[in-house]
Amino acid sequence: MKTSENFEELLKTLGVNMFVRKIAVAAASRPAVEITQQGESLSIQTSTSVRTTHISFTVGQTFNETTVDGRPCTSTPRWETESKISCEQTLQKGEGPKTAWTRELTNDGELILTMSAGDVVCTRVYQRE
Repeated sequence: MKTSENFEELLKTLGVNMFVRKIAVAAASRPAVEITQQGESLSIQTSTSVRTTHISFTVGQTFNETTVDGRPCTSTPRWETESKISCEQTLQKGEGPKTAWTRELTNDGELILTMSAGDVVCTRVYQRE
């Protein structure tokens, strides 16, 4: 990962306790992200020393995933531009701040992941290896 801004603040906004936040921030500082795409269908796997997450979806179709803090939600991704997907998440049960994410591939091989929870925005930039 090239840069990360406000990840711990995002977790704090979501109610993640300090101990778990510290572990998550340390573990997520060097993730491996693998993205595959076939037409409108994408698969994204993110691996850290603590856990591996995997989502598969088709742009424009609702799918089930979990928020960054592990709550089940329903998401509907859509193209904002040719290289940027945005997705608002709706909790399946319980309450919490509104969450969303965007993923954008740049011409120079960077992946920009933006996650939001309420008014807090976290931006993480990954460099292709």
